[in-house]
Amino acid sequence: MSKIMSANKKIENAVVSGYKKIENTVVGGYQKIEDKFVDTFLKKDDETIEEAKTRIKKEQEELKEKQQEKLSK
Repeated sequence: MSKIMSANKKIENAVVSGYKKIENTVVGGYQKIEDKFVDTFLKKDDETIEEAKTRIKKEQEELKEKQQEKLSK
C-alpha cells in the first residue's frame, strides 16, 4: 500500500506543479495586458500605472456607493 501512496503522491505533485505553471503564465499574461491597457487608455499625466489602478478602483467604489444611495431612496 505504501508504494501506491508514494506513486499517487508523485502524480499529485506533478499535476499540481503543472497547473501552477499554467496558472502563473495565464495570470502573468493578463497582468501585462491589463497594465498596457491602463497605460494606454486610462492613465493621466504624470501618473504611474499603479497609481492609475488605485485611482480607478477608488472611483469605481465611489460610483457603486452613489448607486447604492440612489437605490435606497
